[in-house]
Amino acid sequence: MTDVPSTTANVSKQMPWNKGKIVGAKPPLRPKHVWSIRTKLQVEGQNRDLARFNVAIDSKLRGCDVVALKVDDVRT
Repeated sequence: MTDVPSTTANVSKQMPWNKGKIVGAKPPLRPKHVWSIRTKLQVEGQNRDLARFNVAIDSKLRGCDVVALKVDDVRT
């Protein structure tokens, strides 16, 4: 009899990528959080990030949609 390695012994247990992480919908930002983020961006002079944040909050777009916006898309 020859020794044949068992295939089940070679299978390694992989950890799920989301083990221990909170998954699913996140709670919405509270108004005090929105204003603190806006204030911080203004103080730091990050006008582009402030404009993107304002567009995201005002239009309720997802982050990936806001990043994909061009200036012509939001120019009035």
